[in-house]
Amino acid sequence: MTAEQHYATVARLSDSLSDETNKPRYRRLKDGLTRAIERGELRGGAMLPSSRVLADHLDVSRNTVNRAYRELAVEGFIEPIERVGYVVNDGLGDGAAGGPERDGSSTPPRVRWDERLGAPAEDDDERTRPADWRSYPFPFVVGPGPEGFPIGSWTKAMRTALREEHRGTSLHNLDDQDDPLLVEQIRRIILPGRGIQATPDQILVTLGTQHGLHLVAEALIGAGSTVGIEDPGYPDARRIFLKQEARLVPLPVDAHGATAPQGLSGLDMVFVTPGRQFPTNVTMTIGRRRKLLAQAARDGALIVEDDYDSEYCYSRRPPPALKALDTTGRVVYVGSFSKFLAPGLRLGFVVADPVLIDHLRRLRHHMLRHPPGIIQRTTALMMEVGDYGRVIRRHRRVLRSKWQAITEAVDDLFPWPVPGTDGGMSLWVAGPEDLDSTFLAERALDDGVVIEPGRSCFLGPDRPARYFQLGFAAIDREAIRPGVERLARFL
Repeated sequence: MTAEQHYATVARLSDSLSDETNKPRYRRLKDGLTRAIERGELRGGAMLPSSRVLADHLDVSRNTVNRAYRELAVEGFIEPIERVGYVVNDGLGDGAAGGPERDGSSTPPRVRWDERLGAPAEDDDERTRPADWRSYPFPFVVGPGPEGFPIGSWTKAMRTALREEHRGTSLHNLDDQDDPLLVEQIRRIILPGRGIQATPDQILVTLGTQHGLHLVAEALIGAGSTVGIEDPGYPDARRIFLKQEARLVPLPVDAHGATAPQGLSGLDMVFVTPGRQFPTNVTMTIGRRRKLLAQAARDGALIVEDDYDSEYCYSRRPPPALKALDTTGRVVYVGSFSKFLAPGLRLGFVVADPVLIDHLRRLRHHMLRHPPGIIQRTTALMMEVGDYGRVIRRHRRVLRSKWQAITEAVDDLFPWPVPGTDGGMSLWVAGPEDLDSTFLAERALDDGVVIEPGRSCFLGPDRPARYFQLGFAAIDREAIRPGVERLARFL
């Protein structure tokens, strides 16, 4: 580059300074120099004008030029030479910062991320409801909404969690440990209600059920492992196990819960939801539970129990957890706060043998160290003063009222009988053989009604299309019957 070309390039910097922008002048000058270097207009080794010369030429202060030069030097675009000035860094290379390539092309090809990542796992991208379901007037989605969240109790507990005596847990790095107060509340308040006795070293706090299942799957299964899962069952558990390259074996579900007619021989692990089977809402009978434990002990299989909404029984007391009957330490219990407080909190726990918990803690450490201390301590303080129990009782009353409303509406308006349930947050609807619930969901959505097709709950390629779920936890009680009336028009 000749001296005339060099100074012509520098002269064009006045255009950068004249741009109408809120940026400081030194920043506009720096950006103009950066573009000139990236385009190759200022080549490596080229000497930049002194700050005095460039300031006089651009009619700016020397401080403006000096600050732009210093920032460019920090970022590596230019280099200072003592008692000489600044030169363009010769180590950038042609095209290294987006300039012309040696082969003549203007830009390098973009990374093909689809090729790097490969194809998604089986039904990995399947969604059963629209992302904006909250905007529809009749959202019969599965799971709770945020409307019942105890804002006052939570705010009070969080303020307490930020006091000096709690800050060490709330705001500091806990390394791989959990909030001991939350662990104690889980041990003393939640688990006894499920018939489970546990010591602190048997409890690990997680970011919800899915996080707990990921940890357990990573620790216990891999390529060549065989896992028995309920069919129909929880789709995300299936996807988590498939990501570990496990072979899945369906466990049929009947009116008494999951069953293994041929025993558990050849299975490394069994995943079940005995408290309230997802998605059918069937509760596993005590006889079936004892049989499953005996089969697992005889055949050497481990059992993962997902107890996701045991608190929501409306006509009876919930039976003890499967873990409560376990005398051999083979049941891994996964619990969650998401269904009881708010799904966005993402807080749960795993209860298992101390050796496994220690291993899971090390795995978790390399992912995220620990769930946020402020969330753990706030939840623990809510439980300590009794607010958590009051919230659960209030939720149960509200959901019971919604459960009665949707049960009555479906009984009155659907053209076929729908089996009742004594709790939970959704109904499992089996339509006639020729019903396509995906098509039904699309038609209903056009009329403001959100339902969730049930195909994703089944294992294998020939998944039945006639099932769907009607959630009632996230919809207003007053909207339940009008929504069922609209849906019934399409049945």
